Amino acid sequence: MVSWFLRVEHILTRLALAIAILMLIVSVSLGFYQVLTRFLFNAPSTWSETLSRASMIWCVFMAAAATFRGGFMMAVEVIYKLVPKPTLLALEWFIGLCCLLVLFVLVFYGIQMTQRVSNQTLSALEVSMSWAYAAIPVGSAFAMLAVIARLLAQSCGLEALGPMHDEAAEQEVAATSTMPPATQSEPRL
Repeated sequence: MVSWFLRVEHILTRLALAIAILMLIVSVSLGFYQVLTRFLFNAPSTWSETLSRASMIWCVFMAAAATFRGGFMMAVEVIYKLVPKPTLLALEWFIGLCCLLVLFVLVFYGIQMTQRVSNQTLSALEVSMSWAYAAIPVGSAFAMLAVIARLLAQSCGLEALGPMHDEAAEQEVAATSTMPPATQSEPRL
């Protein structure tokens, strides 16, 4: 059951990351377009700034899932070096539960805000403002799945405690893991 959940979460986190990358590309491209139209052609675009801002909001909230999954938003590395190993799992759970609480609040109030602004439109686009605000609950829900998957994987010994870029911890897990060597070198998002 845990491995099935981790596989589904892996696919969803990759999807969230792909959406974040796409939204970043859209935002940067529109920003470049905005500069060109404003300063080169002296005819500023009315819609590109609004769409660029909405794309960046989606980028940030969708990328949150991958950063939570990697432990990058939850880690104060000096604490991981000072705390004895046996208490690291308890520390991870405490941090994870705090993150889940914040993410739950973001999902709950994000849904309310999205519904509240559904009758308003984004300037120059004539689309509902709820499309931009929907990034809050959607991205936070993806991040909640990532936090739960991280806690499960660490509790089962499938991932090292602490941030994922801690090479010594990753090598320790790789040495004791029952996973085939080909999958151990793949990044786990």
